[in-house]
Amino acid sequence: MSFTTTTLKFECETGNYHTFCPISCVSWLYQKISDSFFLVIGTKTCGYFLQNALGVMIFAEPRYAMAELEEGDISAQLHDFDELKRLCLQIQQDRNPSVIVWIGTCTTEIIKMDLEGMAPKIEEFIGRPIIVARANGLDYAFTQGEDTVLAAMAHRCPEYIKEKTLYQTSPLVLFGSLPNTVAQQLTRELENQGIKVSGWLPEARYEELPGLGSGVFVCGVHPFLSRTATTLMRRRKCQLIGAPFPIGPDGTRAWIEKICQVFEITPKNLEQREADIWENLKDYLSLVKSKSVFFMGDNLLEISLARFLIRCGMIVYEIGIPYMDKRFQASELNLLEKTCREMKVAMPRIVEKPDNSNQIQRIRALQPDLVITGLAHSNPLEARGITTKWSVEFTFAQIHGFTNARDILELVTRPLRRNNHLKDLGWSKLVKNIENKH
Repeated sequence: MSFTTTTLKFECETGNYHTFCPISCVSWLYQKISDSFFLVIGTKTCGYFLQNALGVMIFAEPRYAMAELEEGDISAQLHDFDELKRLCLQIQQDRNPSVIVWIGTCTTEIIKMDLEGMAPKIEEFIGRPIIVARANGLDYAFTQGEDTVLAAMAHRCPEYIKEKTLYQTSPLVLFGSLPNTVAQQLTRELENQGIKVSGWLPEARYEELPGLGSGVFVCGVHPFLSRTATTLMRRRKCQLIGAPFPIGPDGTRAWIEKICQVFEITPKNLEQREADIWENLKDYLSLVKSKSVFFMGDNLLEISLARFLIRCGMIVYEIGIPYMDKRFQASELNLLEKTCREMKVAMPRIVEKPDNSNQIQRIRALQPDLVITGLAHSNPLEARGITTKWSVEFTFAQIHGFTNARDILELVTRPLRRNNHLKDLGWSKLVKNIENKH
């Protein structure tokens, strides 16, 4: 099997979305938006998933809950409106949130629940905004749950009113949910270049959402927010800055440079800033140099992570990705191609909606040093002697900006270092014997 292509090769297979359910976005969004409450409308299966994925935090009283659909609801024998009104009134009285977010699951799609029709009536009754987001696993991959929530929330942002000042510059709004510390780091990086960030979507509080409208520049920090980007451009008339994503020192530098270019500012000290970070990563780079990696596809971060790992000296055989908007990721794809040429490595195959059966055959033929995969495939691959890393860990880790590049390499090298330790302990013969039996 040859991979000596000089341009990126795109393929599309017919596999299913073998990813986490997108309703898991609740786990980080309810923590990010501190005055929110998330109500997931689904079956007991959804409730079990949330309990396992988020943990049962009884004493913490998290700001999310399940509205469980029973058999009577599914067969349309009960009136959904009355029950949802009762639940939202109870939430408003007990928690007093600034906003309630309804998360529609697969079941609400199948039985055609009119959530968008019911929400305005209940919103008027309880006196609290209700945002409806369809985050079902039928249409969306794991991280796209956040995309649907932010796209719906963009409609609720106030209208931008241009201030009449002598030295008026266009406002910049960044979109994508990040921990407050990481968001502050990126904000400071731009401020060091003389660029003021007007706000984030989402903000830490719903009531502090930024103004949007004509004349507002917006730029994303996640590759999976294509629906939000489209909403900001078409519905709110914002101007999108198409940039690579701030993952890894190379991506962060390119992200800042593109924003500076739009605002007609000459970047200062970025080259040295990036060089310093690479210098601090030397101990990790020696571990990953010339190692090969295969992305099965899970969280839509694959293109950005692959580009960074190629810059680190790794060889990427294949980038599986559940879904990709080539327009939204155009700058990232260009940077990936440029990185491959500069590092003098073959262009990786990019497979959208990969068929896992075909992927496993390719993995057996290529024998990569590491496979980054979803939870479902990790243990079966490990049992066959293939080293894996859970892709979900990159979703929940802090991987954005200059200073967090170390965390990415910590995750990538952990299974490689584990293998080295096992070899030192003389386990290699035992592993080979197990492989031969299988």
